[in-house]
Amino acid sequence: MTLRRERLRKLITAAFIFAVLFLIVAVLIETGHIAWFDDAVISAVQGLENDGLTRVMKWFTFLGSSLMAVILSVLAFFFLMVVLKHRRELLMFLTAVGGSELWNLLLKYAIQRDRPNTHRLIEITGYSFPSGHSMGAFSLYGAFAFLVWRHIPFLAGRIAMIAAGVALTLLIGISRIYLGVHYPSDVLGGYLASAAWLMVSILLFEKYWRHSGNLHGKPGLA
Repeated sequence: MTLRRERLRKLITAAFIFAVLFLIVAVLIETGHIAWFDDAVISAVQGLENDGLTRVMKWFTFLGSSLMAVILSVLAFFFLMVVLKHRRELLMFLTAVGGSELWNLLLKYAIQRDRPNTHRLIEITGYSFPSGHSMGAFSLYGAFAFLVWRHIPFLAGRIAMIAAGVALTLLIGISRIYLGVHYPSDVLGGYLASAAWLMVSILLFEKYWRHSGNLHGKPGLA
C-alpha cells in the first residue's frame, strides 16, 4: 500500500469515526440520556459568570459569527489565491467551510432541538443542535490550519498556529454555553459533525485536487 493510499484510508476512517460519534450524541439527545452532561457543564460554565467575563464571551461568540466567517474567508481567499496563488487549496477551503454551513442547516432542521430557555444572556432564534458557531469555527480554523501548515517553516510557528486555532474553536464553543444559547451537547455535536466533514474535504483535496495539474484547462498554480 502506497503512502498516499494509507493517508486516504486514514482520512476515511477518521471521517467515519467522527460521523458515528456524532450519531451517538444525536441519539443520546433524542433519548434524554445526555441531560446529566449538559446540566453539569452548564452549571460549571455559567457558575463563572461576571460582567467582565460576559464581555469576553460575547467577543468570542462574535468571532464565530457568520459575519466573521465571511471576513476571514475573504482574507483566506486573498492569502491563498493572490499571495500563494493556490487555486486548488482555495477550492478545498471553500468546500470545507461552505459545506459545513450547509450541513449545519440540514442537521438543525432534521433534528429540530429547541434552544435552552433559561438564563440567556443574549437572544437568538433557530434550532439548537448542532451548534452552528462550533461547526463554523472548527471547519474554518481547521481548514486554514491544514492548508498553511506546510508553508510555515518553523516547528514553533506550526505549534503556535495549531494552538491558536484549537483555543479559538474551544472558546467559541464555550461562549455559546456561557451565554445560554446552546447546550454543551450542541457544541460537542457541532465539533464532531464539522470534524467529519473536514476529513471528507481533505480527502477530496488529497484524492482529486492536490495532485491535479489542471482545474480549468490551464496548468495548476500550486
